[in-house]
Amino acid sequence: MKKQIRNSIIGMLIFILLVAGGVYTVINGLGKEKTGSMSGIKLGLDLAGGVSITYEVVGDDPSEEDMKDTVYRLTKRVEAISSEGEVYQEGNRRITIEIPDVDDPEAVLTELGKPGALEFLDQDNYDKWAKGDDDYTVLLDGNDVASAQGGIDDKNGSKEYVCQLAFTSEGTTKFADATTNNVGKLIYIIYEDGDETRDSKDVASAATVNEPITGGNAVINGLDSYEEADALATTIRIGALPLTLKQLRSNIVGAKLGESAIKTSLIAGAIGIGIIMLLMIILFRIPGLVASLALGAYIVLTLISLNIAGSFGITLTLPGIAGIILTIGMAVDANVIIFTRIKEELRAGSSVKRAIDAGFDKALSAILDGNITTLIAAAVLWIMGIGTIKGFAATLAIGVLLSMFSALFITKRLLNAFFVLGCNKVGMYGVAKEPKVLGYVNASKYCAVGSVIVIVVGLAFLFVNKANIGMTLNYSTEFLGGTSIQAEFDKEYSLSEAEESVSPVVAESTGVDVGKIQLQTVNGTNEVIIKVPELTAEQQTAVKNALTEKLNASEFTIENISSTVSGEMRRDAILSVVVATILMLIYIAFRFDDVRFGAAAVIALLHDVLVVFTVYSVFRLSVGNTFIACMLTIVGYSINATIIIFDRIRENKTVMNVKRDGLDTLVNTSIAQTFTRSIYTTLTTLSTIVVLYIMGVASLKEFTLTLIAGLICGAYSSVCLTGPIWWFLTTKTVKKPVEKSKSGKSNKKKA
Repeated sequence: MKKQIRNSIIGMLIFILLVAGGVYTVINGLGKEKTGSMSGIKLGLDLAGGVSITYEVVGDDPSEEDMKDTVYRLTKRVEAISSEGEVYQEGNRRITIEIPDVDDPEAVLTELGKPGALEFLDQDNYDKWAKGDDDYTVLLDGNDVASAQGGIDDKNGSKEYVCQLAFTSEGTTKFADATTNNVGKLIYIIYEDGDETRDSKDVASAATVNEPITGGNAVINGLDSYEEADALATTIRIGALPLTLKQLRSNIVGAKLGESAIKTSLIAGAIGIGIIMLLMIILFRIPGLVASLALGAYIVLTLISLNIAGSFGITLTLPGIAGIILTIGMAVDANVIIFTRIKEELRAGSSVKRAIDAGFDKALSAILDGNITTLIAAAVLWIMGIGTIKGFAATLAIGVLLSMFSALFITKRLLNAFFVLGCNKVGMYGVAKEPKVLGYVNASKYCAVGSVIVIVVGLAFLFVNKANIGMTLNYSTEFLGGTSIQAEFDKEYSLSEAEESVSPVVAESTGVDVGKIQLQTVNGTNEVIIKVPELTAEQQTAVKNALTEKLNASEFTIENISSTVSGEMRRDAILSVVVATILMLIYIAFRFDDVRFGAAAVIALLHDVLVVFTVYSVFRLSVGNTFIACMLTIVGYSINATIIIFDRIRENKTVMNVKRDGLDTLVNTSIAQTFTRSIYTTLTTLSTIVVLYIMGVASLKEFTLTLIAGLICGAYSSVCLTGPIWWFLTTKTVKKPVEKSKSGKSNKKKA
């Protein structure tokens, strides 16, 4: 026993020292680079601003298709540098890129839009090109390249630096023909940088063809370093742009949400976490105190991880914060599941030590399944997503992994240490009351009717909105595009000052709702960038006159701009969510040995998404980047809440006499046993978001309002719908008839 006490004391001291070291790291960082510091976390455009650079097309007026293709390709290239860059068309000939702070943003953006054309030539045509002859044949061009990536090929312990190429379907055919006809010869990759001379510096690569390459992938080897391989890959990617661009202007732009949004978010987050800790202690006593300590460690680890993630191009944005909020909820939820199990074991007569061990053992499957399904979604969103979706996926994955570590390792070690050090009385842990089993299955039909009514109202409002505002939903400029007005004023505005002075004038003169006006300041100047839904010529004139008369504005640059969330991005977002949902369904069906569990989970998930969609529709909330993040958060929360119910149903199937009592009793009992968990988790998760809604600036209120609606809906569906849906699918697909038991409950003849 003395050894256990000594080990527990040592363990507690180590924990305290590690947390203290983590707090120091978060505040001050380590080394000259200040690795791990909170101030070193790379923030996105909405939270910290960044660099904005505008390019103009060289040559004749481009086609609409070429402009769209160039925007999309630039978006993919920006994505390799930062997950949160934005690319949009401005006018008919211009493209603007906005990218969060990077080590050398000017160099990065200059390189991204560097003018030039990429061409693959064989020896004969290269000779013609080198002589200045324009009558040469191009084997492939940049449009035929799908991707290029520098890498290291480790063969038998010997490193070789390579550039890996992948071609489009059309490019695969062209490259197969080119390599088949040039075995043993050179193929040149030419990147013309827009000047009039042709010389060796335009030759990006000259590689010998060893054999015909027909599979659509190629490797250029023999490179001297990874930097050379990466530079070649970058050149090839840039050269894939359909149009040649030249830099027109560049600015350092301020945050879209402003400093006040960040400060209030941090304060609200701190208050919310404090409320979570207080609730946990009140609800679970000693385990709640332990969970609070573990949650503190989890937050420190998350902040350090976000700092490190910045070196991989991951920046923190408002949607990313939504991902963190979700994972804080999941971290707390894991503890709630464990502690609820401990209380149940104490009610069953177990000793405190046995109850602790059993609590962790019995909660393990639910925690793992809930987190793995969320990780599946995060992985798919990262692989298939773009822009904001990637950032959300990254923060979600980081948070999920750390929340599992926090609950299953830190909480367990701390709770055992507290027990050994004297916290071994039943009263310190609390005993669960016998759950009251209600007729959830019977009541679910009324809940279903209510849900259908809500969803139908939301769909009906699409037509109402179309009639009133001309759109089914209140799409922001991020989805629809609009008009960008860059104006110079007689003084330098902060974002908050601009919101107070400029926004009302713009709204009054154009009739545009203030909530649809997006402002950005240009650092070191008196300029403000104003983005609004597309204005008519009359509205443009009106806003220029109003800003001139009331705020002494001058030097206007007005252009119509495309959406920052392009059609391709919307397609990728929808496709990624569909794929993630299918994979989660497959996982749930596999883990629970019943595809009906997966089907029920997807139906509940669809319900939650549609109810939140109704909130957007009825209240005409702005639909932009945060809409995507909000929906993804709801998907993650809904699946996690559903897994808890299903895990208890799976467990109870092995211990209850289903043949005697009926499947409805099984479902009702399982819901009753997990009801308090659903309430506790919802309360703790909501606490941070509600505080953020109350304290947050106007730009955050819509976002937090929809999250609140989604979390409440997720708790409602997990209690009232998921179990009954599984019951319905099960009883309607069994071959044996169903009869009523004497108690009036459904009873299958054979289970």
